[in-house]
This record gives sequence, structure tokens and C-alpha cells, in this order.
Amino acid sequence: MSLLPTGPAAARAALLLAFAVPAALLGGAYISQYVFGLYPCEMCWWQRYALFAALACAALALVRPPAELLVRLAALAILIGGLIGGYHAGIEYGWWAGFTACTSAVDTSGDPLKAILDAPVIRCDVAPWDLLGISLAGFNFLISVPAALLVFVLQGRSTEGAS
Repeated sequence: MSLLPTGPAAARAALLLAFAVPAALLGGAYISQYVFGLYPCEMCWWQRYALFAALACAALALVRPPAELLVRLAALAILIGGLIGGYHAGIEYGWWAGFTACTSAVDTSGDPLKAILDAPVIRCDVAPWDLLGISLAGFNFLISVPAALLVFVLQGRSTEGAS
């Protein structure tokens, strides 16, 4: 006996997971940025772009059935965002060399030159925060990759039990 649903229940679970994962990860990213001051580097933005695409596909799938292709595209985007997160985490941990381009968050109110000069420099090769030694990029990898694979499995099971 499997714990995973089959048929329409599996399709619905895949759709909800494809929507909830990027929504939660983007919500966490924006909370970390605007509440805790953890500004994203360039590679963090790459991960967000993939999650934006996943969220758009999943949201469209919620309002436009049949949604199989959109859910698969959302899962693929989640997987890509997670793999970028894994690559980014490896750079942060020093496992391999990678992009070290820096980005900065500029406050556009007031004197623009002062804002540019005072803007924090956000490095891609330094984790601004970690929990139990896992950076935010590492958590993205650990959440996104299994979630995307589960969406694919649930999509595959959605045809089981249907005659």
C-alpha cells in the first residue's frame, strides 16, 4: 500500500504542491529580505526567477484546467531553482569556484550618489545566514529538489486508477 494518492487526488496534490512550494519559498525569501535585512545576491535572484516562473505556471494551472502541462512546467521550474540553489550553496561552502559577482541594494530616496556609495555589497560566495550550517541557498536545494520530484511522481500517479 502506497502513501501517495492516485488518480485525480494525485493530480490535485501535485498541483497544490507545485503552487505551495514556490509560494512558501518566495514568501520566506521576501521575509528574510524585508524583515531581517538579508538582501539577495545575483544568484539568489536567479533562484527567485525560477520560483516566479513556477508560481506563475501553478497559479495558471489552478484557474485553467486541464493543468497537466502547466504543473509539469512548474515542477521543472522548481527543480531548476533548487539546482541553482545547490550550485549556489556549493559556492558559499567553498566546494567549488563560481560566480562571485556582487550586487547591491540601492536606496533611491534622497541623494542618489550617497545611496550608491552606502549600498551594502552582497557577495554570492558568502552565506549571509545559516541554520545548522545550511544556508538559505542550501535550504532552497533541500526543499525544491525533493518537492519537484514529488510533483513529477504525483503527476505520474494521476493516471493510475483512472479507466
